[in-house]
Amino acid sequence: MVQSSVLGFPRMGANRELKKATEAYWGGKISQESLLETGKTLRAAHWKLQKDAGADIIASNDFSFYDQAVPSRYRKYGLNTLDEFFAMGRGLQKPATESAAAVDVTALEMVKWFDSNYHYVRPTLQDNQTFTLSDDPKPVREFLEAKTQGIVTRPVILGPVSFLHLGKPDRGASVDPITLLDALLPVYEQLLIKLTEAGAEAVQIDEPILVLDLPEKTKKAFGPAYEKFAALGSKIPKLTLATYFGDIVHNLAVLPKTVASIHIDLVRAPQQLEEVIKTLVPSQTLSAGVVDGRNIWKTNFQKAIEIVQKAIQTLGSKRVVVATSSSLLHTPHTLTSEKNLPAEVADWFSFAVEKAKEVTIIAKAVTSGPDAVKSELEANAASVKARATSSRTNNPAVKERQSKITPEMYNRKSPFPTRISAQQSHLNLPLFPTTTIGSFPQTKEIRLARQKFTKKEITAEEYEKFIEKEIEYVVREQEALGLDVLVHGEPERNDMVQYFGERLNGYVFTTHAWVQSYGSRCVRPPIVVAHEGYAYWSYHLLALVIPRDDVHQSVQAEQLALALRDEVIDLEAAGVKVIQVDEPALREGLPLRSGSEREAYLKWAVNSFRLATTGVNDNTQIHSHFCYSEFQDFFHAITALDADVLSIENSKSDAKLLKVFEDEAYPRHIGPGVYDIHSPRVPSEQEIKDRIQEMLAYLKPDQLWIDPDCGLKTRQWAETRAALKNMVSAAKYFREQYSK
Repeated sequence: MVQSSVLGFPRMGANRELKKATEAYWGGKISQESLLETGKTLRAAHWKLQKDAGADIIASNDFSFYDQAVPSRYRKYGLNTLDEFFAMGRGLQKPATESAAAVDVTALEMVKWFDSNYHYVRPTLQDNQTFTLSDDPKPVREFLEAKTQGIVTRPVILGPVSFLHLGKPDRGASVDPITLLDALLPVYEQLLIKLTEAGAEAVQIDEPILVLDLPEKTKKAFGPAYEKFAALGSKIPKLTLATYFGDIVHNLAVLPKTVASIHIDLVRAPQQLEEVIKTLVPSQTLSAGVVDGRNIWKTNFQKAIEIVQKAIQTLGSKRVVVATSSSLLHTPHTLTSEKNLPAEVADWFSFAVEKAKEVTIIAKAVTSGPDAVKSELEANAASVKARATSSRTNNPAVKERQSKITPEMYNRKSPFPTRISAQQSHLNLPLFPTTTIGSFPQTKEIRLARQKFTKKEITAEEYEKFIEKEIEYVVREQEALGLDVLVHGEPERNDMVQYFGERLNGYVFTTHAWVQSYGSRCVRPPIVVAHEGYAYWSYHLLALVIPRDDVHQSVQAEQLALALRDEVIDLEAAGVKVIQVDEPALREGLPLRSGSEREAYLKWAVNSFRLATTGVNDNTQIHSHFCYSEFQDFFHAITALDADVLSIENSKSDAKLLKVFEDEAYPRHIGPGVYDIHSPRVPSEQEIKDRIQEMLAYLKPDQLWIDPDCGLKTRQWAETRAALKNMVSAAKYFREQYSK
């Protein structure tokens, strides 16, 4: 019998219960006990959903209140475990009381999880790092929790090699994380033994870095690590080593022969199947990831079954498991919550609950034969065909416009030195100009007005007047603070991407299809179902939505770029002389390995941005923003964008990005973020001065802009004013210093 497996499940709940409870706890509205109870209720519900779907192997320890890793600087305040956990993710600032000292600690660095839109808090390690297992390990606790429901789960843990490879030295430390392997392994051994004692028969140990190009020292770490686990024999559960988001053929030589099972992603990399099968020893099984954990389209059962049957022909049915390609964390909860989608389009989709059912249908089809799930297979084939032939998915006018793109449309009229001179003459900005990234706090009043408009409780005219007043308020606040380049604050935007998608043809929108981005932050990505028509944005609009899987992303990005080009030209015609076109997802879409695929991606992604932004005159200044990106591997592409001003996340990166700009002699203007906007703490003026001073070691004064890390949408007004006041004061200090 072929079993079915789900590698992980979304945490937030069908109605974002976890988000609401977490933010209520942060706001002091509910107790810690209430928050913990919400988590327990959600875990129980999610395990039951997967069991009811028929999944044979269900994950536990895939739940977290923020992210899955604690440097010593967080322990010194004596916080309880949960508050310490949140402090790492979002920072903490509390005044002293009679019974407790003041707390002021910044958040850890947050980066994208491989090429997904999920962010994780990067493990941060000391020179004298030690590791200990807690008295009540979370993986054991949650395994036992599920067991009380009658569900024996397979706990998920991040593998030791991936944990260290993805980590970094703490501030002031010089440790090479991979050298800590010998210190870390005993903790893993203790945990695995405890899981066996709790009754766990198997553990999923994720080593996703095997899809990357790895240095030799990291490759060499796999052997000793997994040999130690093997030496424990029956004292530990059987291990399924899971990889995802790419192929592992280039790292097959270090794939452990001692684990019971290997999981591979056959959605992203179906071509790796034969090579991986050849590498397996007779005692190993293959977990075949054929149901996409990263997208919302229905699985093509015919294609998936063919892949699984190919594996069975070589290995036999007892050595093959049908699985999701990765955790379903990256998908919305359930399609049944969507009541407003066109029936034709809804029939093309599959969310997390539905994907759990898909793996069981495929497993049953290859175990008992197609007739055992005949109606399901026929319905699926009809859905796949309907989507392929639908008139919704094609727009001849868009194709025709694409065919008329000329090489000249990818270039600005003049080189940067000419442009910046024209811009400075027009804008007359001071040294160290200050600005923000775009959004200002989305207040309760804004959300309420939007809700009333959506429910038709107020008219479009009433809503527009409300938004205009909000924009005026934001502009006046910026003027009072003394900012140099003002933004309108984006009160009309419901989401980073959705607002723009709603002004495009080719998208559909959901009401409950929320996906976790980080912490309590959820996004509801628009879904591309057709060729994109008119309105806004470029690759950012593609990477942060759910794209089509039947048209190459380069084609979709070019269509979006043409729509945005029109908008940028219209803005200039209306008198706007500073236009920001964000590309925060450029790094996210980057192929995980170097080589021809990566270079091809960078070529079309850069061209899409340039196509969108090059239609303006020299004196119009084009800005672009990148958040949580590491440019070291593709800095040439950042330069090739030809944006006049680039703003980047920097405050939690320990200035490591700045050295790249120095080494590569970046020729244009740049605004490295001076404070973390994902944290409620307010940086002092001196803290911001220190950051600017650090930046000046890498950048020239006349190319440096002063701004926050990202938009201020999630912040409150009080902390926003205080932080920006300190930022403007710090910028003025350096103006005075450099004007002498």
